[in-house]
Amino acid sequence: MKILIATPEAVPYVKTGGLADVAGTLWKEYKDIKEEAYIILPLYKKIKEGQSPPGDTGVKIRVPVGDRVIEGRIFSNQSSSYFIGCDEFFDRQELYGTPEGDYIDNASRFIFFSRGILETCKALNLKPDVIHCNDWQTGLVPLYLKTIYSADKFFKNTATLFTIHNLGYQGLFPSSEMPLTNLGWKLFNPEGMEFYGKINFLKAGIISADILNTVSNTYAKEILNKEFGFGLDGVLRVRETDLYGVINGIDYKEWDPSRDEFIPANYSHDDISGKVSCKKELMKFLFGPSDILNIGRIPLIGMVGRLSAQKGLDLVLNSIDELLSFGVRLVILGKGDELFQRSFSEIAKKYKGMVSVTIGFEETLAHRIYAGSDFFLMPSRYEPCGLGQLIALRYGCIPIARRTGGPVDTIQDYEPMTSKGTGFLFSDYTPSAMQDAVKRALCVYTDRDKRHKMIIDGMKMDFSWKKSAERYIELYRSAIKKRL
Repeated sequence: MKILIATPEAVPYVKTGGLADVAGTLWKEYKDIKEEAYIILPLYKKIKEGQSPPGDTGVKIRVPVGDRVIEGRIFSNQSSSYFIGCDEFFDRQELYGTPEGDYIDNASRFIFFSRGILETCKALNLKPDVIHCNDWQTGLVPLYLKTIYSADKFFKNTATLFTIHNLGYQGLFPSSEMPLTNLGWKLFNPEGMEFYGKINFLKAGIISADILNTVSNTYAKEILNKEFGFGLDGVLRVRETDLYGVINGIDYKEWDPSRDEFIPANYSHDDISGKVSCKKELMKFLFGPSDILNIGRIPLIGMVGRLSAQKGLDLVLNSIDELLSFGVRLVILGKGDELFQRSFSEIAKKYKGMVSVTIGFEETLAHRIYAGSDFFLMPSRYEPCGLGQLIALRYGCIPIARRTGGPVDTIQDYEPMTSKGTGFLFSDYTPSAMQDAVKRALCVYTDRDKRHKMIIDGMKMDFSWKKSAERYIELYRSAIKKRL
């Protein structure tokens, strides 16, 4: 099977969030199991300036965007990875925008990218059996195949699978941008890509892809309801029989505490003694040497991820005094909305020695937080899958998470009567509910045997990509059958 993964970001090339980890690691898994898999993404400035910039293949494409025809160049640094270059659209410091807001021409940028993917296939004579599209930035690809390219024999046997990583990001643009798609106004209606007077790139993918999926079974059910549907629940219910949940995996070669080069001491579920050294060094690095002697009595809670409202950060902001009154230390690593960046930076100054906040993403520090923290806090308003809790479990860092989406499918809530569980879940989206979950966690923290068992049970869970990759291949076959 010839698979093309179309994505706006992917590790190891460029990353803003979990989508990059999923797309890049899935592609790598396919290569490991000898599937013929390719990946394609925009040639951003960060990729050009990276450690291994791709080379120009000499192949050019011409892509209509409204009444303009824009030239792109195809780059590659392996025989199976391709990048669409266009300095007008992609030679910028960030991928989608700055903390002040999205780039105003994002519609043009990802119309060019979506149609450019198909033109690249033709220019390279790459005939995929399936194009695996990811999020709104590629949502037009299935729609183009069903419309402008419907009579093109080149794509006669090409099916599409569209993965919704986060329904909250839809690619909404003014109706005035519709002519840029070259699809015609006939698709600007409730059955097409119109959405409350705007055009919706995510909806374009939902209505036109052969098969749809999202990144956990629970989230696949949640988005059919108004609370989590972001206005698209009705559209998704129409496609319910074509909608599946496939839980994400993580790269167990990158995230492996037994051989992680970023952490001070290695350990495994057979011997977790190295985790104590990791915590000691992290606490010393973050807060100085003053608490080292009491390290066993001071619980350390870590958070790594995007600083956005989705992640439940308002619950944390409204609980700082209560959390610190429990005697914990808090470490946060991430970047995102300016409001949260500023608020947490101010808290770190106010509670110096108790709260550490690093704005940005530092790979070494991320690994050290997972390895050195006792608990991983994830109070998300909604969470399609979440990679943080998967990595935390791998590193013996017990997750405390809201009962939604992926955490429901990946964390077994602790049951005191049986001492079974791998984490702590709470349901209500309130500061008090989150605080109660933390209190439950701290009760286990004080019991060395129970805490040790939870750590070991979590580390033994398997969230490698093998199962997920096999499930995706099953869905590709279903998409191909539908197409034929």
